[in-house]
Amino acid sequence: MRHTYTISVPKLFLLAIVMVIAGCSLEKKSALNRNLQNLTAKYNILFNANELLRTKQAAYEEAYVDNYTELLSVYRDTVAKSDVPDKELDEVKAKANTIISVKEQSHYLGDAYLLLSKANYLDGNYFDAVEYANYVIRSFGANADLKQEALVYKARSLLYINQPADAKATLDSALQNINPKKKITADVYATKLQYDINVQEYIDAEAMAKLAVEYAHSSDQKLRWTFILAQLQELNHQPADAIANYTRVSKSNVEFDMAFNANLNRIRIEDSQSGVKVSRLTRLRSLLKNSNNKDFTDQIYFQIAQLQYNDGEIDNALKSYRLSVNSSTKNQSQKGLSYLRMADVLFKHKADYSGAGKYYDSALVNLSPKYPNYAIIKKKSDNLQILADRLQIISREDTLQMLAKLDEPTRLARIDKMVDAQILKSQPSPVSVAQNKGMVNINQPPQESTPNGDNFYFASSNAISQGFSNFKRVWGNRRLEDNWRRANRASSDITQNNSAAIQQIGDPDAPANDVVNNAAQNKATAGNYRQSLIQNLPLTPVLMAQSNKRMFDAYLDIANFYRDVLDDKKEAIAAYELLLSRFPDSDNTPAIYYNLYRLYTETNVPPSSDKYKQLLVKNYPQTPFAKIILDPDYAKHISDEDSGFSTLYNKVYDLYAAKQYPQVIAAADALMAQYPNNRLAAQIYYLRAFAAGHQEPLAPFNNDLQQIVAKYPADKLITPLVNQHLAYITANQAELAARPIVISDRELNDPQFTIPIVYQQKTEYRVKAEKYEPVEDVRKPEPKPVAPPVKEEKASAITAITPPPAATQPAQVIVPPTQPAAQPVKEAPSIFNMRDSTNYYFVVNVSTGTTNLASSRFGIGQFNRVNFEGNTIKHQLKAVGTDNQLIYVGRFANLTNVKDYARAIIPLMPDIMKVPKDKYSFFIITQENLDKLADQKTLDNYIDYYQKHY
Repeated sequence: MRHTYTISVPKLFLLAIVMVIAGCSLEKKSALNRNLQNLTAKYNILFNANELLRTKQAAYEEAYVDNYTELLSVYRDTVAKSDVPDKELDEVKAKANTIISVKEQSHYLGDAYLLLSKANYLDGNYFDAVEYANYVIRSFGANADLKQEALVYKARSLLYINQPADAKATLDSALQNINPKKKITADVYATKLQYDINVQEYIDAEAMAKLAVEYAHSSDQKLRWTFILAQLQELNHQPADAIANYTRVSKSNVEFDMAFNANLNRIRIEDSQSGVKVSRLTRLRSLLKNSNNKDFTDQIYFQIAQLQYNDGEIDNALKSYRLSVNSSTKNQSQKGLSYLRMADVLFKHKADYSGAGKYYDSALVNLSPKYPNYAIIKKKSDNLQILADRLQIISREDTLQMLAKLDEPTRLARIDKMVDAQILKSQPSPVSVAQNKGMVNINQPPQESTPNGDNFYFASSNAISQGFSNFKRVWGNRRLEDNWRRANRASSDITQNNSAAIQQIGDPDAPANDVVNNAAQNKATAGNYRQSLIQNLPLTPVLMAQSNKRMFDAYLDIANFYRDVLDDKKEAIAAYELLLSRFPDSDNTPAIYYNLYRLYTETNVPPSSDKYKQLLVKNYPQTPFAKIILDPDYAKHISDEDSGFSTLYNKVYDLYAAKQYPQVIAAADALMAQYPNNRLAAQIYYLRAFAAGHQEPLAPFNNDLQQIVAKYPADKLITPLVNQHLAYITANQAELAARPIVISDRELNDPQFTIPIVYQQKTEYRVKAEKYEPVEDVRKPEPKPVAPPVKEEKASAITAITPPPAATQPAQVIVPPTQPAAQPVKEAPSIFNMRDSTNYYFVVNVSTGTTNLASSRFGIGQFNRVNFEGNTIKHQLKAVGTDNQLIYVGRFANLTNVKDYARAIIPLMPDIMKVPKDKYSFFIITQENLDKLADQKTLDNYIDYYQKHY
């Protein structure tokens, strides 16, 4: 049967409307488009972005580990910035940029910029967070709620970058606009609470804590801030109020750690008021007897260990930390924290660096990557050998000095005891030997290749972490083994006896397999111990001075390592102060004072900062360190003076290059008379000596060289080169003495006395490209426009104190734009690649095309001559455009060699380069990529490529 379809008039009308709507451009400014954009922006993009932020905050809170021995942090949603991009936060930023660029007609542009501020705050990009918040405040200030929230995040970001004055001004604006009915009110008071805690205004902090608790919009926040309120009331000598608030927390459904510590604090205050002498340690041990605390035994043991450690009971503390690890069944973070404390104890108090390294590795396995100090722990673990070597030097020199101060019979008896102890320590215990006999894991499956890529599950650290946490929550802390689901695996696990040697993942205390094999070696080492002690005793004043120097250098390396590599200000302060206590009258005391002043300033401890400032200004007023504190522009003045003096040095060098030797001598003498203690004095005397060597016999020339060595023994550029010349003179004394003039321009076969004069020229080259490997940036960029702490030279290498690096090294400051970028820029294809791996060059990029770099290249040649005999490393010049000259040094066959070269030469660059310090920078490049640098644009593109990929 044939059917006929008809369309009604209403349907036709509806279809026409749809077609009209479809034909309308979404770019058109109309009420319809605005409403559609408002709808999609709010209920699609903003909703999803806020959900991502909420999930990220919850993840940070779960990973955060509180230290209940100090005032708690008000918020737990921020961790130390990681080098790995955060995909969730990047997605939030992308969604915000979508609203800005696509939904520009909606009413939610301000919300989008606020999202960018929040996302950057959570990502640790505090400067960007401040800029986005400022943009919201300026451009969308009419929206009171939006402005208030932007003020909060701006203040929180400013607190993290240690700008309390700006944070205070921001919070004052927020407090003036308080609306008690709004949800953000609690965060205004809470942020002000964090500010008051940071500046140690505890009376004001208590008032803010009460207001934050009153307006808190979640029970978790309310209880956390109540605990902080109790801590503040305890500090403000209000025990009754503190007890009431601790009780309120302990009886709530808050997480165990907080309830546990609240209860302990309450009991402690009550006991102190009633005069009961029951120690906290006794109360903690009594909690172990309560079966209700079975799941929290690991945390109780950890608290016991902390108390024992604070009381100096190191061995007992280690045992308690071990019990905490063994008792851990659910709390993976607690297990990692116990491993971390054990590692610190072994490292600092037991000098067991091998054991400490294993425990640091176990801590990294068990702690979440979001743990606040995770990056520092990883750096410490990776660089443990550096610290271990320095501490071993200190321990050894202390022991040798102690023995040297004893009389002969007592010393020998003491050495006998030390040798016996060393032999006993080297012997394996019978239990360890028995455990390691015949232990072969026959059940170890062969390793299989696994897929890779971003989409693979095990390539995602977030997925692994989440899966691991979920597994622990369901199954507990189970080992990876056969029949792991069974509660009783004894009857079903037929492989357990064959796998006795398999160590639990992340457990450094599992038996090792090399105890028996190493016994003979350890015994032999102990046998040589006596001879080593006797031969190295510092029994004379000279040997004692050398021993003290080795100790001083080791302490200084440790302090600098904590400050520069680990960025651990607390440990750096402790190391510098220990160095001061051991060597109070060293030449480096002003520099140490300056570092302590800077570190205490950065950690916001004004009394200690003022203390070292006064010591420096009072006792060493003429040093650059005192002057840079009193005059913030001192570094610029010094830079200007150095620039002017470099010009004078270049004139002397040009005379030498022109072979006008009498004029060189006269100019050098005049320059040294006018500036007797300048930083290039050794280089000027070197030029003068060689100019005179072209007019005199060996004896006066040899005397000039010896005077340079005697006067500048610590110079690292000229003195080593002069020592080479003196050694050559000694080996060829008769031949050189027979010459009427010791240096002749015609003596081309005498490379030791032929200064490689460098003339201003351009050198081109083209070499076929090969393979390439990534190169790390050897430069150390400074994110802040302030003078960084000073790196001191070793005690043996100091004759005059030099200014801080702010006066000798350019600081590049990136100024954020006044209006944030609306849309992320897609990375364009680059002409550079990462193929060539056997042709590396170290490059000095000089941003001036008119300056003669001959004298600077001469300095590089002097450095190469000392450190690379045989003239294997050459320096050449390449012009890039009209405003840049590149001095490239090489060729280096691999990445390690060029990095070693960079580390060696960069500290000497202020003396080598005769151009202003803000005019040059460094990078590493392959020959293939260097060949492509033809103009300013390609150079800028390469620097951008270099910073992104290396």
